[in-house]
Amino acid sequence: MISIKNIIKRAEYKRILENMVSLTGLQFASYILPLITLPYLTWILGPDKFGLTQYAISLITYFEILTDYGFNLSATREISIVREDTDKVSRIFNSVMAIKLLLTLISFIALLVIITFIPKFGNDALVYLLTFGMVIGYMLFPTWLFQGMEYMKYTSIINIIGKILFTVLIFVFIHHESDYILVPVINSFGFLVTGIIGIYIGITKFNIKLGVPTINEFKYHLKEGWYVFISTISINLYTTTNTFLLGLLTNNTLVGYYSIVEKIILAVNGLLNPISQALYPFISRKANQDKTSSISFIRKLTKIMAVVGLVLSVGLYLFAEPAILLLFGQLYENSIPLLQILSVVPFAVALSTVFGVETMLTFNYKKAFTSIVLTGGLINIVLGIILILIMQEKGIAISFATTEIFITLAMLIFLQRKGIKIIDRNNKLIDSDHEKIGR
Repeated sequence: MISIKNIIKRAEYKRILENMVSLTGLQFASYILPLITLPYLTWILGPDKFGLTQYAISLITYFEILTDYGFNLSATREISIVREDTDKVSRIFNSVMAIKLLLTLISFIALLVIITFIPKFGNDALVYLLTFGMVIGYMLFPTWLFQGMEYMKYTSIINIIGKILFTVLIFVFIHHESDYILVPVINSFGFLVTGIIGIYIGITKFNIKLGVPTINEFKYHLKEGWYVFISTISINLYTTTNTFLLGLLTNNTLVGYYSIVEKIILAVNGLLNPISQALYPFISRKANQDKTSSISFIRKLTKIMAVVGLVLSVGLYLFAEPAILLLFGQLYENSIPLLQILSVVPFAVALSTVFGVETMLTFNYKKAFTSIVLTGGLINIVLGIILILIMQEKGIAISFATTEIFITLAMLIFLQRKGIKIIDRNNKLIDSDHEKIGR
């Protein structure tokens, strides 16, 4: 006879699987689908103008990080815990959106200051202003709400629609190098459409009651998101910042060479995200109930992610040359060694995601997580500047790969020392001296 407990467990696993499928669609929309237009844009615009549009995105990404404020993890966790209580979900929604609106206004003011007083940005001010629409759309779209409620299919469907719209508009309107100014317009339009649709569906689907948050609620969610926010900034010290640094110290052409490789790496890493994101709310709840069984689950997940990451990394290294030449042509042959250098990243990210997000954040090691990532980011900046001056675009690629490996190893060592045995020959999950995890 099938027990109620087993029925609930099957329903829960079914929802996780559905979320994985939906998140795979989301990653397809976010990373894979734009790769369809990438070869076309590089051919039409050339390395210089293409590099400019990507450099603008690298700047605007900082404002997206600011407006997100770590809510894609902190608010997701909060929502997942109280998702059955409409009133509590509404209060979280109102607080988070109020903070995001304020941060968007601050971001726009900061952009105006940058393009006014820094000539490098002021010379192409229109490109940066038009690209800012991406921030508004990103701010509006409540990924954290859908993820916390574990209804990711809406996120996937809406984003796929937005990316298809972007893809079609690129082929319709971009035909000459001089059309580069339309690229940020189309980018922003796609983000705004998905943002408006997403927030409308989120409010109506989950019966959100709109209102003004209290000062205490406002402060609470600012505090909850702080460590994840700092961690996100730290992560971008060795991702988005690489493009930014390369542009500051070299030129748009080299940014163009590096950007296409970075997009390929992000797309490949995106294939790993559905597993991690779908399981994060599940592991968070499981950890509150039974720490030992949750660590056993994480250990199994580590093995799966390691195999998947290794396959992706080896594939990137072996097929770097034919992939670059086939997709982008001989003009971008300088990108081949960059892709080979960065081919190690998916394997490192596969493991660090499990060690960091699924384990350290789940067991409330927020400060340690932030410290490790921040240290990695600072190492990347220092090492990146030195290597760019010596080796240009190859230097920043080496710095990026080195940083990812450092962060992965640092997280594993931290967990092992805390007694959380992700890797243990004796098959122990927790050391007897470290039973109070996360304290």
